Amino acid sequence: MEFIKSNMKLDARGLACPMPIVKTRKAMKELESGQVIEVQATDKGSKADIKAWAESTGNQYLGTIENGEVLRHYLRKSSDENTVEKKFEKIVTNEQLDQKLQNENTIVLDVREEAEYVFNHIPNAVSIPLGELENRLSELDKEHEIYIICRTGNRSDFAAQLLASNGFTNVFNVLPGMSEWSGETVSIKG
Repeated sequence: MEFIKSNMKLDARGLACPMPIVKTRKAMKELESGQVIEVQATDKGSKADIKAWAESTGNQYLGTIENGEVLRHYLRKSSDENTVEKKFEKIVTNEQLDQKLQNENTIVLDVREEAEYVFNHIPNAVSIPLGELENRLSELDKEHEIYIICRTGNRSDFAAQLLASNGFTNVFNVLPGMSEWSGETVSIKG
C-alpha cells in the first residue's frame, strides 16, 4: 500500500486516549506552517479524537488511512501561529453530575467508543461515539440538559463544542469523566 508523503511521522501505536492527542499536540509545535504530520495510532477512537482536535485548534485534518490495525492520520499545520485550543466553558464535575442524575430532564451523553461504553457506563446514558455524533444529532433533545462524558474530558469537550455550534444551549462537559467516576455504573457481565 502506498502511503502519503509527510514531513513528520509520529508513532502513537498502543496508546489510549488522551495520549495520541497529547503527543500530536507536542509534535505539531515542531512543524512549520503548512507541513503535514502522519500520526500512526491503534486506538480506534483516535480517528474521531484527532479530527475533532484538529478542528478545535484550526489545524487541517486531511484524512485517515486504515492499514490493518494501524490508523494513519494526516494533519496539516495551520498558518495561524496563534492557534489556541478551544475549551468548552460550561463544565460540571463528576460529583455535580451524580446529583443531577435524579432529574428526568437530564441526559447523559457518553461519547466514548462502543466497547468502552459496554464495559462500564452510567445507567441510562446515551451512547453516541464522538465520530458518529455529527450524523446523529437528531437523536438528542435540545430542550433537555445534556451532560457529555468520555474517559478524561477531551472527547466530551469536542462533543460539547459540536453540540453548541448546532444550536444546543444546555450542554455541559463532565470533568474528569469516567476515568474517575465513583457513582453508579452498569456493565455487561462476561
